[in-house]
Amino acid sequence: MTTNISKEKREILINKIKEIKQFIASSPQDENTSTLLSYIADIEKDIKGKKYGLVFEEHVEDIQVALKNNIAVAVEDKNLFIDNGENINFLIESDNLAALNILIKTHKNKLKAIYIDPPYNTGAKDWKYNNDYVGDDDTFRHSKWLSFMKSRLLLAKELLSEDGIICVTIDDYELSTLWLLMDELFGEYNHLGTVTIRNNPKGRMGARKISQVHEYALFFGKSDNSKISKLPVAPEEKSHNYVKDENGNYYVKVNLRKQGVDSEAIKTDGSVRERYFPVYYDPDTKAISTTEKLPVEIWPIDNSGNKRIWRRNQEGIELLYKNNDLIIDKIKNAYQISFRFRGGLDGQMPKSMWTDAIFSASEYGTSVLNNLIGREKFQYPKSVEAVMECIRCMSSNKDITILDFFAGSGTTGHAVMKLNSEDGGNRKFILCTNNENNICRDVTYERIKRVIEKENHKASLKYMKVDFVPISDKLYYEYADELLKHIKELVELENGINFDGNKELAIILTEEDLDNFTNNITDECKTIYLGHNVLPTEEQEKLFKKHEIKINIIPDYYYRDLEG
Repeated sequence: MTTNISKEKREILINKIKEIKQFIASSPQDENTSTLLSYIADIEKDIKGKKYGLVFEEHVEDIQVALKNNIAVAVEDKNLFIDNGENINFLIESDNLAALNILIKTHKNKLKAIYIDPPYNTGAKDWKYNNDYVGDDDTFRHSKWLSFMKSRLLLAKELLSEDGIICVTIDDYELSTLWLLMDELFGEYNHLGTVTIRNNPKGRMGARKISQVHEYALFFGKSDNSKISKLPVAPEEKSHNYVKDENGNYYVKVNLRKQGVDSEAIKTDGSVRERYFPVYYDPDTKAISTTEKLPVEIWPIDNSGNKRIWRRNQEGIELLYKNNDLIIDKIKNAYQISFRFRGGLDGQMPKSMWTDAIFSASEYGTSVLNNLIGREKFQYPKSVEAVMECIRCMSSNKDITILDFFAGSGTTGHAVMKLNSEDGGNRKFILCTNNENNICRDVTYERIKRVIEKENHKASLKYMKVDFVPISDKLYYEYADELLKHIKELVELENGINFDGNKELAIILTEEDLDNFTNNITDECKTIYLGHNVLPTEEQEKLFKKHEIKINIIPDYYYRDLEG
């Protein structure tokens, strides 16, 4: 039996505090008594507080203050719309905390995959907090980073579906703290694994004394419904030698006799295992049976004379023979029986270390970006192939939306489009990044634009900026009309659609909109998005039915900010 010394010390201290409280309560009362008791209650609460996990000084960001006094809204820059097919993607220029507050209205509990590459907090000029670079001499360097990450990861968790997965890449400057933070926010039992990625084969010297050649990818699920997906694998890449049969189907030849000490035919009690029996074979007719006695008996005995067992029972062996998947080979004076194993080609679980050259950030990150937009526009972009692999791990579904709210140079968007081209998928992406040094406009947007053009992807992009509607010291009806103007962007975000110039879609938010639409209705319109408080007349409903128009009611949660 072990003794929790810290717990004993706390209990002794708490008992002393109780005695102090009793003494004060029984003493003559004055104006300071209640104040003293409240101070003691605060101390007692602190002593009883969290005793295991990540402890840090929480900081408040300017953007958090702004979001308390304003409501974030999305505003499209229509001049930057890239129209190249029905697959609508989004790039949001904003502090990502504001962007996440908008996405909570449109994607709460809906996203299957979130990939982020946050600032690594190396102490170099790689990250600003409230407009100031955080150096390695900052006393609260780690606390500021953790406060920054916690506020965003909490929202990210809300965005994930019950089986959703988030992948966060990091290096060893904040690996330990991030891991504890993720355990706290997502639950340590929802940690699906950590991958070491050899992203910099030449090595990089920083404050550490060992040259770094790798970084990490942490995978966490939202719940126990979250599962890592198998990675696709070509037969020629398998560790076993897969070959094609006469019909062009892959298989690997496997000895029907099971190997290993645990498969001995004779049990410890002297009885014989169920799968220890002869397989009969006729060399002339090539017939095989487990019941009919044919000229040759083949037993599961190995070359050393050890008794083994078959990998299949009698029914399984008969089925293999029926499917022409049994192979008999004559070896000296004996026969060996094998079968065609056709499994193992549905993919394989990811390994915890990725060392292939395609994951190198310099060759498949920096070089790719430089070729697209020119040199030295962005430092340390990720390998496109590495991000693709992370997305594959998070979901085998080819029709999902991937969010990256630390979009940087836009590698995630590039990876999504390339994946779609390779496997015929219909994935979409939402990217969020600030526009410090014009990164969003001149790097992220420009990269996506050029990838679409050069690689001929059927993908469109809407460029949105976050604005703020002041609400401090105002009643809801004083800002409701302003918020109503931005419902359209929310509908586009949630549904991955574009209303502008699209004759097949329409949005109706007011009674006036409804009258204008019905007075000018055309057969080209197929779907309308109708405000939840806009009520068509019986005549208007008949008109919708006549033109076979599908009606989608805009959910009321878009309007909660309008309700005060």
